[in-house]
Amino acid sequence: MKKLFIIAAVSLLAQGISAQTIDRSHKPKPGPAPIITVGDPVIYKLANGITVLVVENHKLPKVAASYSIDAGPITEGAKAGVVGLMGSMLNEGTTTKTKAQFDESVDQLGADVNAGAYGGNVSALTRYFPEAFALMAESIRKPAFPAESFEKLKSQTITGLKSNEKSAKAISARVVNALAYGKNHPYGEFETEASITGITLDDVKAAYKKYITPSRGYLTFVGDIKPEAAKTLAEKAFGDWKGTALTLPVLTKVANPAKTEVDIINVSNAVQSEITVVNLIDLPMSSPDYFPILLANQILGGGSESRLFDNLREKHGFTYGAYSSTGSGRFQSKFSANAAVRNEKVDSAVVEFLREINTIRTTKVTADELQNAKNLFNGSFALGLENPARTAGFASNILINNLPKDFYRTYLQKINAVTTDDILRVTKKYFNHDNTRIVIVGKTDAFAAGLTKAGFKPQAYDNYANSVKATETAVPTAAPVEIIKNYIKAIGGEEAIKKITSLQQNGEMDAQGQKLMVTLKNMAPNLSSMEISMGGQTMVKQVYNGKTGYSMQMGQKAELTGDDLAEKKDDKGYGSQIYYATDGTKIEAAGTAKVGTADAFKLNITSPSGKKKTEYYDTKSGLLLKDESTTTKGGAEISQSTEYSNYKKVGDVLFPFTLTQSAATPQGSQEFSVVIKDIKINPPLKAEDFN
Repeated sequence: MKKLFIIAAVSLLAQGISAQTIDRSHKPKPGPAPIITVGDPVIYKLANGITVLVVENHKLPKVAASYSIDAGPITEGAKAGVVGLMGSMLNEGTTTKTKAQFDESVDQLGADVNAGAYGGNVSALTRYFPEAFALMAESIRKPAFPAESFEKLKSQTITGLKSNEKSAKAISARVVNALAYGKNHPYGEFETEASITGITLDDVKAAYKKYITPSRGYLTFVGDIKPEAAKTLAEKAFGDWKGTALTLPVLTKVANPAKTEVDIINVSNAVQSEITVVNLIDLPMSSPDYFPILLANQILGGGSESRLFDNLREKHGFTYGAYSSTGSGRFQSKFSANAAVRNEKVDSAVVEFLREINTIRTTKVTADELQNAKNLFNGSFALGLENPARTAGFASNILINNLPKDFYRTYLQKINAVTTDDILRVTKKYFNHDNTRIVIVGKTDAFAAGLTKAGFKPQAYDNYANSVKATETAVPTAAPVEIIKNYIKAIGGEEAIKKITSLQQNGEMDAQGQKLMVTLKNMAPNLSSMEISMGGQTMVKQVYNGKTGYSMQMGQKAELTGDDLAEKKDDKGYGSQIYYATDGTKIEAAGTAKVGTADAFKLNITSPSGKKKTEYYDTKSGLLLKDESTTTKGGAEISQSTEYSNYKKVGDVLFPFTLTQSAATPQGSQEFSVVIKDIKINPPLKAEDFN
């Protein structure tokens, strides 16, 4: 009892002293930058040129090693993708082990071994590390290059490219670099289905011989290992290795636009547009501007506390997040700011991007903003030092970038020495405003006119960064009623459509590498069912019996309400446009638009329940190409669209056999395609099938 009383008294006394000595009306002044202690690695040089770095850390009985080849940017040209395929092939077995045997050897050690186009890495418990390290060396030095694995990897790569053909995010990642650097620059070139198809196994072997070499190689050990032991392992595994001598490429400098340009790429199914403001910069890590730029970027767009995030998300609600990034190093890199924005807000978002960039270039940041950015770097840098692999990375960075030995020991002192004047100086130099490039990938008919009105002159490019010249073509016109009549006639006519009293469509889709089966059922007047299954097990199901319905996902069942229920009540199955003239549906012409490369009539549709959507009909064939709608779920507004293509005749009626759906959700954009394999007209469905 007495002990508790003493503790309480001391606590009160301490509080009293604190209250007397701390003035809480003022922020405490930040203390000096912490002193960083970074031990130098032990460095060896093998006779074949490999630099060996060893960072001892005996806290855990574990060792990791990595071999990296400093080849610099590689220009692949017509064989774009060959280096990536070559890197993947290093994990497909060796001259002494099949892939299955190699993987089993790794698993028996409880290790992690990987190889790639720029080297390899391994980690294992100390007692098993020598064997695991030998396996990594074997995968790098003795790949088998089996033909069947090569064909498999080529096929997977092409499938991945096809799956991203209509992804605004994937297209943006490709064209931003292509437009900024040029398609013939190693940072601007990209792989295509044609380039991958043209790569042979001999091409892969030639790339291996040219780029997988001891020249410009760095072998780093981190963990529970003595330098002498690491050197012995290195000599045994790599000491007798010979290979092509690499020289660092010299790249021609690429100029930024003379004046700000806006490049737009049409992705007609996009529910959000990817905006990137980008300019090229020269910023070696040894530059005195390096540390001020890190802080400037943090203030502008480094996270959720940044100016871009606060403006575009918090203030205007244009996006779920807006960010910026700044590269550095021996070669030209990029400053860029980006966000995925609702199509109809693109023009406004572009104006705000440029406003924020111009403001930070022309007006000093506040002392609080700068200090907050410094605090973040102080904390994250110190936290990162707990990872021994990071300190090993420091050592190779110093060698590769020709930095002073104390670069990382004095890192925080240099961060904390940056002033608001420094920030203003470097933002003027590296964040372009009047000579920048703005790349927008999305539904151009939703924002192109707004950009023009805002004073920009958009230049059109296709999905592969090729200029699209505007052509003067006569835009056809037609009354909404005629457009609907032409569609009904195009798919088979009213009489044939009304003969469909039930319908079943069976298809499949890919989701995260898994093949899912899709079954769609309809029965007159408006009963419907949609089921997605995998391996015979139902994953998702949605059913409507004409009055009520439910959706079920992973066993969780929920009744249909709101927009979902209203949509089901309005849906009368395939060819429901035949009822537009009699059921109270309102149709308004909204001009024309591009859907892919096709010209389409655009109609705004309001259903009897008040549900709104937009439909696009091919001006030539009359077929429905796309529809769009907006729904509300859980208080969040979700934009969604479906594109219809690959029409084929079943009986007397044309049906689309490919359905590509896109949606913008609070978690981001999603896209998937359903490929219909089989359609049955008037199968013996029963009302019980919709319960």
